[in-house]
Amino acid sequence: MQHIRMAQKEIVVALCFLAPSLIGFSLFYVIPFGQSIILSLQDRADQHFTLMNYQELFQSGSFHKAAANTALFTLIGVPIIVLLSLGIALMLNQRVFGRKAMRTAYVLPLVVPVASLVLLWQILFDWNGTVNTILQHFGSKRVDWMQSDAAIWVVILMYVWKNLGYNVILFLAGLQNIPDQYYEIANMEGAGPIRRLFGITFIYLTPTTFLVLLMSIVNSFKVFRETYLVAGAYPHDRIYMLQHYMNNMFLSLDVQKLSAAAVLMAVAILFLVLVLFRGERAFRSFME
Repeated sequence: MQHIRMAQKEIVVALCFLAPSLIGFSLFYVIPFGQSIILSLQDRADQHFTLMNYQELFQSGSFHKAAANTALFTLIGVPIIVLLSLGIALMLNQRVFGRKAMRTAYVLPLVVPVASLVLLWQILFDWNGTVNTILQHFGSKRVDWMQSDAAIWVVILMYVWKNLGYNVILFLAGLQNIPDQYYEIANMEGAGPIRRLFGITFIYLTPTTFLVLLMSIVNSFKVFRETYLVAGAYPHDRIYMLQHYMNNMFLSLDVQKLSAAAVLMAVAILFLVLVLFRGERAFRSFME
């Protein structure tokens, strides 16, 4: 009986500590998202419930273009940043020259304000920017990077540069949590570097890899600020993302269609997260 009372007391104490976060999360996320769902099902004229907003979205060429660009950006950007951050973390986890300085360098983009970040990329990829100056020096023609098909690669490069340090930190934390005894036993049994990498490192990095994938996917849906500041509200077709579409719906005060687009994007992110959870669970079951 005493154990039950102690457990109940601990639950009450835990809820008291969690209450501020739960209240804030409900006020700023759960309740507004619930209102968005209701608005997405309302007709703009008579406020009756309808699926017309979703039908118009699926018939909209702008929405199709925005969704396709966002999916392409995620499919290209996320694997690049995950593999690159994993490789850098493996390198920094070794005793290499300048390891501390390199760790600091990869973290610096995390503390750079977005406005400064955008200014840097404008200097690099402007018509009269650094990249075009270098190209012209070697006899190549100038390229209007943000108004060409190469714009998506510029945004991917910006996304990778901005978020790489955070992923490296997560991978480094995962690598340093792997007990050294496993590697010592593997060395005693004659396992080579490749065998240790796939048999120990990658297996015990599974939870960290899942977290990095999840954070990278979420961050890939948050590139609107950078793209908007670099290319404006109506950028080149290759970098016209879902956030641009929703921003334009907001400017035209089409709140119902904006809410429908937001709900669909949330459903897409939820689907990707569930797939990741299912994949991680299947992998753990396979390894056990």
